[in-house]
Amino acid sequence: MPVSAPDAVAAVRATGEGKAARRPLPRLLVLALATLVVALAALALGRYVVPPNEMLRLLAGQVLPVQQTWTPTEETVVLDVRLPRVLLSLLVGGALALGGAALQGVFRNPLVSPDVIGVASGASFGGVLALLLGLGSFFVVGGAFGFGLLALAIVMTIGRLGGGNPILMIILGGTVTGAFFTALVSFGKYVADPESELPSIVFWLLGSLATATYAKVVTAALPVLLGAAVVLALRWRLNVLSLGDDDAVALGVPPRLTRGLPLCAVALMTAGAVAVAGLVGWVGLVVPHLARLWTGSDHRVQLPAAFLIGGAYLTVIDTLSRTVTAAEMPLGILTAVIGAPFFVVLLAKSRNRMWSP
Repeated sequence: MPVSAPDAVAAVRATGEGKAARRPLPRLLVLALATLVVALAALALGRYVVPPNEMLRLLAGQVLPVQQTWTPTEETVVLDVRLPRVLLSLLVGGALALGGAALQGVFRNPLVSPDVIGVASGASFGGVLALLLGLGSFFVVGGAFGFGLLALAIVMTIGRLGGGNPILMIILGGTVTGAFFTALVSFGKYVADPESELPSIVFWLLGSLATATYAKVVTAALPVLLGAAVVLALRWRLNVLSLGDDDAVALGVPPRLTRGLPLCAVALMTAGAVAVAGLVGWVGLVVPHLARLWTGSDHRVQLPAAFLIGGAYLTVIDTLSRTVTAAEMPLGILTAVIGAPFFVVLLAKSRNRMWSP
């Protein structure tokens, strides 16, 4: 039966309940400001502390005629070392968090993360293969990106097999594909030289932004921003999709296409993130729940909030990784050590508010 326009609007609004859904702009502005503050703090903090006032003058001096009061060392630390690293952490964290939030909406499951579609495992194998062959960082990034897209193609092909539930087939395909590429990664570590190749492979797989450069920022920005644009453009349709396939069809939203486009976009973002940072877990699982607590379940607000929170979250983690110990700690360790207990606390305190079926 056709659905009238008022009923359609009411149905979509029903997916984003509470005051948070009615006041989206102020909350997003608060998140944007908080993310900016975190990024500026990360530029100043580290084992070599740059005074905040000098850091701000240095940044302003790049576009304004500001008298130079900072030292050449401070300029090198901020512009050449920390700025590309902070930009990369914002992109990678935002991509993983946005991907997790989109997938949780597509599958209507709060335990889904970008790892479920197998792209991260495929990208990991691409990077490991390049390291095994002794290729440069350009090929590591390119291999990770290429095999991430190959994993997506395999998952989508499996998803079209048979006539069963497409969501279930995609999840099963992602599980199988992820297991296959994980086995190849394990084989790569097994045959790697334990003195020259294995340490670099293990460190890359644990996730790190230690080798951040402006070239890597550009490499990550292209797939991340393209994928984010697609996901954010479909955020209203994800609200409709959460009502169920029958209601989505009645409202003029094709379920299969609406699921397929975000999946491709998330795979693109995940491949770009893994290519430049390695495997960074838990961001795509924990951050969407934080965004949901802050904004409600309306994807029109939740998705951009997840991108902002994810970028700020990974920037904080990366700042800790390079300051808490003399030797830099891989990101994957810190995100798991901090994310796992934090997620348990979220489940215990807010299990009734984090997810509304």
